[in-house]
Amino acid sequence: MMPALCRDCLATFDHGTRCPSCGRPRVLTHPELFSLSIAHMDCDAFYASVEKRDNPELRDKPVIVGGGKRGVVTTACYIARIKGVRSAMPMFKALALCPEAVVVPPRMEAYVAASREIRDMMAELTPDVEPLSLDEAFMDLTGTTKLHGHPPAVMLARLVKRMREELHLTGSIGLSHNKFLAKIASDLDKPRGFSVIGAAETMDFLSEKPVSLIWGVGRATQAALDKAGIRTFTDLRRWEKDDLHHRFGAMGDRLWHLARGQDARRVSADRPIKSISNETTFNEDIGMLEPLEGHLWRLAQKVSDRAKAREIAGRVVTLKLKRANHATLTRRVTLHEPTNIADRMYRNAQGLLTQAMDQGPFRLIGIGIADLLPASQADLSPDLLDPDAVKRAKAEQAGDEIRRKFGTDAIVKGRSLR
Repeated sequence: MMPALCRDCLATFDHGTRCPSCGRPRVLTHPELFSLSIAHMDCDAFYASVEKRDNPELRDKPVIVGGGKRGVVTTACYIARIKGVRSAMPMFKALALCPEAVVVPPRMEAYVAASREIRDMMAELTPDVEPLSLDEAFMDLTGTTKLHGHPPAVMLARLVKRMREELHLTGSIGLSHNKFLAKIASDLDKPRGFSVIGAAETMDFLSEKPVSLIWGVGRATQAALDKAGIRTFTDLRRWEKDDLHHRFGAMGDRLWHLARGQDARRVSADRPIKSISNETTFNEDIGMLEPLEGHLWRLAQKVSDRAKAREIAGRVVTLKLKRANHATLTRRVTLHEPTNIADRMYRNAQGLLTQAMDQGPFRLIGIGIADLLPASQADLSPDLLDPDAVKRAKAEQAGDEIRRKFGTDAIVKGRSLR
């Protein structure tokens, strides 16, 4: 017998390619379907989907969420992705690939509101929900079968069905026996996917997969692995644990376990957000202060928008720069009280940038806040060394309200045009 689940009517049965209850073909079968309980849910093109939901005129059009022609793509709907549009792509390249696309400025408040509704649905299934971002989270449904009267797979199918019917948003589910494999599974069949990786098939499933599947393996790590002749999980398994540790340090231990599909990390509902940041990579290195300041201001606005939407603020402002030789410089300043005001973030990071200019030109710039606290504790006392700061903060609040009503480009500071 092969356990089966209809993703449309949620009927469970023994086997078959069509549901015996509703006759539809959206049937999920797997030997371990009803025994696995670690899941990863990833919304499908979340920002673009919210925009299409809120504006039905966009439903059948390619939609890109991001800045103007000089900005970058935040995300794109699947129609635009078919044309080759990808997140973080320069907008001019995206529009060259998909000139008919509708470009929509981000609306963080709308995305946060939708994320909260989805998070509430998850919390009804299990208290063990670990958000990774607004549009994805891990869930541990171990021991919930008795509570709900159904195994985790059924409840997860019900979750995405509710998202579709009540919120008009879709998501993809990955179900497995640990977080590493659940996250891989959720990306196997997007959009509206539901994929399962069982314990019995783990080694075979991973064997010829590229090591780039490992979450956290960026370009630098991948280049180091490639230099060592490690391109697939099979290549990785040929190495002894001590040799991997000697070559890659603590990462080597993690690689040895992940090569065998082993991941002991627990789903942690209490995992706090440690920082908020945004960065951009240039098409050509920039060595002049003025254009870098323009980029810095736009990034500070994005960080500020996200912090305000989450009702948090940061005591530490961080500046990140990457030089032409890919060396990364990080500078930070600790404020006397936390802030989520873009102007204050920008002015502090601007001082750090000015000090670092002799090490340019730069190919990347980023800004972030850390040491996060509730927004209620932010910007309480005036800066005696900057008497105009209060006026600028009030002006920013007024600007925020205008941008909320009319879009992020409705009001623009001159410095952002540099």
